[in-house]
Amino acid sequence: MSTNQSLKCSVCLALLAVLMFLSACSDRPENPQESGKLPAIYPDYVGVTIPVEIAPLNFNSTDHEVDCMDVVVKGSKGGQMEAHGDYADFDIDRWHELVQQNRGGRLVFSVCTRKDGQWTRHKDFHVDVSPYELGEWGVTYRSIAPGYEVYSHMGLFQRNLSNFDELTILDNTQAPGACLNCHTSHRTNPDRFVFHVRGPHGATMVQMDGKREWLKASNEQLGGSMVYPYWHPTGKYCAFSTNQTRQGFHVVHNERIEVFDLSSDIFVYDPQTHHLITDSLVMTKDWSENSPVFSPDGKWLYFLTCKQQDYPAHYKDEKYNLCRISFDASTASFGHQVDTIYNAVKQGKSLTWPRPSYDGRYLLFTLSDYGYFSIWHDESDQWLLDLQTMKANPLTAANSTRADSYHNWSLNSKWIVFTSRRDDGLYSRLYLCAIDSQGRATKPFLLPQRNPLEYYSETFYSFNTPDFTLKPVEFDARQAGYEIQSDKRVETK
Repeated sequence: MSTNQSLKCSVCLALLAVLMFLSACSDRPENPQESGKLPAIYPDYVGVTIPVEIAPLNFNSTDHEVDCMDVVVKGSKGGQMEAHGDYADFDIDRWHELVQQNRGGRLVFSVCTRKDGQWTRHKDFHVDVSPYELGEWGVTYRSIAPGYEVYSHMGLFQRNLSNFDELTILDNTQAPGACLNCHTSHRTNPDRFVFHVRGPHGATMVQMDGKREWLKASNEQLGGSMVYPYWHPTGKYCAFSTNQTRQGFHVVHNERIEVFDLSSDIFVYDPQTHHLITDSLVMTKDWSENSPVFSPDGKWLYFLTCKQQDYPAHYKDEKYNLCRISFDASTASFGHQVDTIYNAVKQGKSLTWPRPSYDGRYLLFTLSDYGYFSIWHDESDQWLLDLQTMKANPLTAANSTRADSYHNWSLNSKWIVFTSRRDDGLYSRLYLCAIDSQGRATKPFLLPQRNPLEYYSETFYSFNTPDFTLKPVEFDARQAGYEIQSDKRVETK
């Protein structure tokens, strides 16, 4: 074959491939059969409630023999749009126009799928559009490979919730060997931002209004590192726990890892003076105080407490209650009494990850059989404590049979983001849902992705410690990598 003939053949094959691609899903549904059933889609968006700002709810068919999908979305208050292709891939701008038009209303999805040349029309499903906006630019989270013995590849990331853009805050390839974790913003505002670095170059990073400091990871007076932070509502202080964390490994097939503390205490940090504000009531010898969070008015510090056990032998006896102590921001001092707010031990349970809503009405927490690393416990469920009645109830609509754990509130206290392993029991992923005025949760929805089935089946990373963010986190990752490696640290007093 001559060179010209070979070239012509290659061009013809390329054109044929393009034509096959264009014709693969070009026809429209004609004389479809009626299935009478809801479409089998991933993610399950049937009956969820969404904020107006959320990215398009793209979805795939879970029937692998389906080769084309046609979806029409109509608003109860008007407007409609269509997606046609291998999966439901909605135009972002048209999606936002339709959702905004139907705020407080409903979107009805009509789905047709093609298999073996035959179109099938499925039963319509709806998605409610909340009258309450999200009010947040996006979410921040840690992405980590499911390795147990070593840190492996991980990073802190942020995601624009109105589209599919993911941005890196800091990746540990920029700080080799570092474990990046426990990040938080001040009331979802990243102008005050903090996270902890574990490893040979350990430190606690505090960034305020663009100025960054790396605190010495371990203080001899504390006996451990500064982890699990939470900002005071004024932004003047940040509460931390100090933990000596250990891990153990199960030998049974349905359990993998256990994390416990040889000791832990809590304290408050003043970033202006670099002083640690401590008190013997929250730094006791025989009890482990952990995971401190301030009340929205700043007058109380909530935390976990557990009677010290002989670890790892009695790890299942590690059970935490929820307590609080008053805090005076004007004098930077604690009160004189610790009160138990919720006694989980009496239920034979352990309480972890307390998060008060920013309006002061509720406190969200996770309940599991023991310990405080609830992300490893399939029985972990989210509960809501009404701070007016002091009664707690499970968030039944939001919970699953798998681990539902780390969570945080939107600033307007209408939405929560949390991690769940309900998808496959192995990877924790991010879900969002609304909380109404009666403390009831709507059906959660998986964080939308452009091509969700492809994204979640090909991404071998878990999401954890999510938080909302009012705007993108401004962080010089390259310079931060140099600073971590330099070991230049600020001493606390």
